[in-house]
Parts: sequence; C-alpha cells; structure tokens
Amino acid sequence: MFYRFTNIINPLQALDKTYSNSEMVRKILRCLPRTWMPKVTAIEEAKNLNVLALEDLFGSLMTHELSMQKKDDDEEKEKKKKKIIALKSSQTEDSEDDDDDDEELAFITRRFKKFLASKKKFGGK
Repeated sequence: MFYRFTNIINPLQALDKTYSNSEMVRKILRCLPRTWMPKVTAIEEAKNLNVLALEDLFGSLMTHELSMQKKDDDEEKEKKKKKIIALKSSQTEDSEDDDDDDEELAFITRRFKKFLASKKKFGGK
C-alpha cells in the first residue's frame, strides 16, 4: 500500500499538486478497510494527525498487520490441531463400524447362497 501510495503522490507532486503531511495521513486512514477501523480510531484518538509523520503511520500500520497475521496463523494452527484430533477419534469408530458391516455382508451372502440353493432344488422356477 505504501508503494502504491507513493507512486500516486510523486507524479502528482511533479504536476505541482502537493498535499500536506496531515492530508496524506488522513487519506491513508480513510482508505483502510472496515476491519482496520478500530486501529484507525485508536490512531486518531492517541496521536495528533497534524504532526504525525507518514513513515510513523506506515510503521504503526505494518506492525498492526503483522500482529493480525500472527493471530490468524495461530487460529489456523489451532483449527488444524482440532481437526486432526477429531479425525483420529472418528477413525477408531469407523473401524468398529467396518467390522459390523463385514459381519452383515457375510450374513447376507450366506442367506443369498441358501436362497440360490433352494431355487436349484425346485427346478429354478
């Protein structure tokens, strides 16, 4: 974001359209998505936007972004751990169900063989 912002601001300065530091800070804060609103509010309340340097703002935003990414990564790791545990427990239940299914299949097969044998006795009618 910082790279794109400077790529827009520098050509504008070449065309004699300059923005003050406080205007640039406010523009950056306005363009942030809604998920960043708590951070924007904290910056507006805690710091004087007229004196806040653009580099300080970007440093603060990058720090916040890194902490959000770390938190998201930690949450994903926890979800993966929970999924693995759930899969392990369901595998043991599936093996018991497989035994029951095998027994049922063997019973049905035996019954079907008896049925076919009885059909042969009566001439296959």
